[in-house]
Amino acid sequence: MNAHPGRVTSSQTLRRLTFSIRLAVSALVLTAILLTAALSSLLWWRTAEATSRQLASTINEQIVAAVRKEVGAIVDEARAAHTAIRTLFLQNVLDTREADKREFVFLSQLQSQATISWVAFGWPDGAFFAAHKLGDGRLEMMEISLTDHVGQRRVDEYDVVPGDIEFANRRFEPTDFRVADRTWFKTGLTGEEPEWFKVTDHPIGQRPSIAFAGPIDVYQERQGVLAIMIEYTRLARFLAQLEVGRTGTAFIFDGNGELVAAPDADELHPARGGQKLLPLAQKALAQAGTAKDGWRSRLTSDGAAYEFALTPLPFPGWRLATIIPEAEFLGPVETTLRHLILGLAVGAVLAALASALLARTVIAAPLSRVVGEIRHVETFALELVRRHPSRLKEIASLSGAIAEMAAGLSAFRKFIPADLVRALLRQGVEAKPGGAIQELSVMFVDVAGFTGLSERMGDRVVPLLSRYLDLASEVVVANGGTIDKFIGDAVMAFWGAPQPQADHAERCCRAALDIRRAIAESGLTDDLGHPLQIRIGINSGRMLVGNIGSELRLNYTVIGDAVNVASRLESANKSYGTQVLIGEATERLARGAIVTREIDSIAVYGREEGIAVHELIGLAGKADAERHAVTWVARYELGLAKYRSRELEDAIVDFEKVLSDQPQDIPAKAMLARCRELLEDKQGFWRPVTTLNSK
Repeated sequence: MNAHPGRVTSSQTLRRLTFSIRLAVSALVLTAILLTAALSSLLWWRTAEATSRQLASTINEQIVAAVRKEVGAIVDEARAAHTAIRTLFLQNVLDTREADKREFVFLSQLQSQATISWVAFGWPDGAFFAAHKLGDGRLEMMEISLTDHVGQRRVDEYDVVPGDIEFANRRFEPTDFRVADRTWFKTGLTGEEPEWFKVTDHPIGQRPSIAFAGPIDVYQERQGVLAIMIEYTRLARFLAQLEVGRTGTAFIFDGNGELVAAPDADELHPARGGQKLLPLAQKALAQAGTAKDGWRSRLTSDGAAYEFALTPLPFPGWRLATIIPEAEFLGPVETTLRHLILGLAVGAVLAALASALLARTVIAAPLSRVVGEIRHVETFALELVRRHPSRLKEIASLSGAIAEMAAGLSAFRKFIPADLVRALLRQGVEAKPGGAIQELSVMFVDVAGFTGLSERMGDRVVPLLSRYLDLASEVVVANGGTIDKFIGDAVMAFWGAPQPQADHAERCCRAALDIRRAIAESGLTDDLGHPLQIRIGINSGRMLVGNIGSELRLNYTVIGDAVNVASRLESANKSYGTQVLIGEATERLARGAIVTREIDSIAVYGREEGIAVHELIGLAGKADAERHAVTWVARYELGLAKYRSRELEDAIVDFEKVLSDQPQDIPAKAMLARCRELLEDKQGFWRPVTTLNSK
């Protein structure tokens, strides 16, 4: 039935929208040029409307806002820490003399409040305790007692680890520090509310700081003075992180005009400092006098002009001074030109990136996907090949051709072992006659009585045979085997090639047991309703493996005497009523991993010398317990040994005992009959090897 003539299908729409690679590349180049020009014009217009004074004002406002925020945070954190600890004392949650709890609380405050340097406490009797932050990765706690270790300072150091602190070491040092001589302590001991103090002397020496200190009363009894201290170096470090233009700087002064913090810690000692803008800032501060509001001025020094701004901070008497050279925000022509050049470069880069992105999306990505499909074909993974539609006609045609090629190859994949082809491709094995002698293991699987079964069922045997071959094939592949061929109802597979396998004999035996179990669990039955019976022969040895055949037709297979023996062992199951027989070489290679019983020494059809044949019972660890519990297996092997020594009467006794436990054991019945025949024919020729006269 034809489609409606007025209706446009999605495939037709896609064909109309396709275009050539040449057109795509041209469009991408044009897009890049237009994008670069547009961005350049826009950037020029944006840069031209900026003014020099606005730039200076913006820089100053940002610096002031950042510093005010930091100082405000310092003040708030100090008050908060003091209030928190004071509350613990007032609520009697923490006693000032409880060393462990006190240390934990003080250290936790240092960890949680980034700007706090010290948490200190002084008792009325002059004893002193403090927690001190040594940078960002170490803390120390110190105690000066008037009773223990008088004249010494006990110091405990801790390392800060994520989420915790760890004790590092303890030491004692001599000290002359007396908290009773400190202004913050004396004032706090007689005062009522906490106040701010300037502190210089600490137990560790001179470290300019501010302290928020106040008394601690519990049940209207004065316990001591608590102080939260912030060293000026904390502020200096913060100022050092600020960017005040390219060459500008910022200082913090107190109400007396003394320097509190500068970007360089050495600037706290002007005699050693090298900051040339500090004297200029002090000069401007003297001109501003006691102005409490913001104050601005233009300063000159050594022929250079500077913009100076003085702004009050949220701490009593503190003011922020910023100095920015005018050369940083004057010269609009030079600045505009620099911005224009930068804008053009950025625009060109953006245009190139956009073009590259479009090229990747429209051309590179589809081509990469098509190449990926070719890789699937190369590795014979045809089921993974997909068709990829594209707006480019050439890529769409290429993808379609690859998908059609994969579909054609897929029709032939069921006639050849795809996994084998992939393995040969990975190893680079050329498709030409050739091979090598290797030690491998080979297995033959056959359906018992298949000839009569196929005659009775006719073409109805095909689904049964297909299901049986599927089960056997899945097990072989799952155990790392290579399916050689299907010979009617027989499956031939081998292990150890093309991928080397040191445990090829064990893998082969494991596969045989899995096939037997899979067939039994599948419920497959013949036309009479009987469970499907299989026979398996396994042998190991040196055999020729490779591409066998002619230049026109090759088969990756194994040939040799060891292969023929495996086929004969499969047939030998008929004579002994067994399901899985393995050769002596296989039993030797897999010994320890499998459980077997030796059945007999046989000379297979076409050979004179005998080989020991074993029945495969199970895997070690799963069948060991069963084997040791079933004494008839050991009894059979004992009878076999006596038979070979021609102790026939004793062997008969052993085989009869086997049959008393296992009346249906066909190998025991065969050996018993053989022993009795030999006893009756005492003059006849005897050799402990059974010759099989059929294939």
